[in-house]
This record gives sequence, structure tokens and C-alpha cells, in this order.
Amino acid sequence: MNHSSHVNEIERLLGEFQAGNKNALNLLIEHERDYLRRLIDLRLEPALRGRVDPSDVVQETMIVVSQRIDDFLRRRPTTFRLWVRRKALERLIDARRRHQAVKRSFKNEVHLSDASSMLLAKRWAAQTPSQIVQRKEEAERIRRAVQELGETDREVLLLRHVEELSNNEIAKVLGVAVETASRRYGRAVRNLAELLLKE
Repeated sequence: MNHSSHVNEIERLLGEFQAGNKNALNLLIEHERDYLRRLIDLRLEPALRGRVDPSDVVQETMIVVSQRIDDFLRRRPTTFRLWVRRKALERLIDARRRHQAVKRSFKNEVHLSDASSMLLAKRWAAQTPSQIVQRKEEAERIRRAVQELGETDREVLLLRHVEELSNNEIAKVLGVAVETASRRYGRAVRNLAELLLKE
């Protein structure tokens, strides 16, 4: 489903829920489940994987979403996906705090896991039949280049290509203007391309 049709389907389901169709909430939640699973998998550090089950974080998020949907609909602070994303990241922060021996403040920031470079590399790996043979090598090459990027560049690329957020959504996540988000994305792509050309 492309971004536009996804947004239209979400808006349709939100309208149905507001009109009294309580089953629409279940459909909304199911609509975002795979996205949330990818998001949590991306953001969960390897050190916590043995203690925090991503499915539990997704389930906790779904409970919070169902409890707070009325507030979201009344205020509409952002798009549904970004609101759900924020709720998931809040649950992930809570899980980290519960499972860390030494608590520290994340200041609502969720850092990229070591696995994020590999996810991006897999996402961009060759898809055509003639390139399938070289796919594994290409993915590793991209993974190494992504790891060399600064955190800001890597974050923008992950938001766009792994989380599949639109440019407007990325700007909201980063708390910057849309034009700034566009420039950051362009810079990240250029930096990645330069690193790949060096290899």
C-alpha cells in the first residue's frame, strides 16, 4: 500500500470510529502493527533483546492507543502514524528504564540500535534478477557505509527508508521545518553516496 492510500485508509477508519463503529479501532490498530514491530526491532539495542520482547512493547503500545484514542481524535496533534509512533517510543523508553540496572535519562530520544545499519542495507540492496547474486555483498557494503555516517544522517535515512515516513512526517519527528528535513535527507544521501564511492 502506498503512503497516500495508507493515509486515506487511516482517515476512513478514524471517521468510522468517530461515527460509532468500535471495530474500526481494532482495524486501525492492526493496520499499524507491522509498522510498530519494524520500529521497535529497529530501535531495540542488542543488549536489551534478551530482556525485552518487541512483541510486548507493541502490545503495550496498542493498549495505550486504544485507551487514548479519544484524546487523539479531540486534539489531532499530528498524523495518526506519528502519534502511534510516539506512543511506541514512549513504551520502549519505559521498557528500557524497567530493565536497566543503571537508569539514565533518554530525554525522549530513542537511539539507533546497531542493527539499524543492516536494516537499511537490506532495504536498499539490489532487487533486480541480475543483481540478486551480488545482493549479499552489496548489502554488506551499504551496511558498512551507513555505519560510518553520522547519527543525524543515519536517522534521516532510517526514517525515510525503513520507517517509510513522508518528508512532512520526518520534519515533525525531528522538530524541524519541512525544508530542513529535505536538506538533511539530501545531505545524508550525498554523504552515503560519497562513502560508497570510496569503497
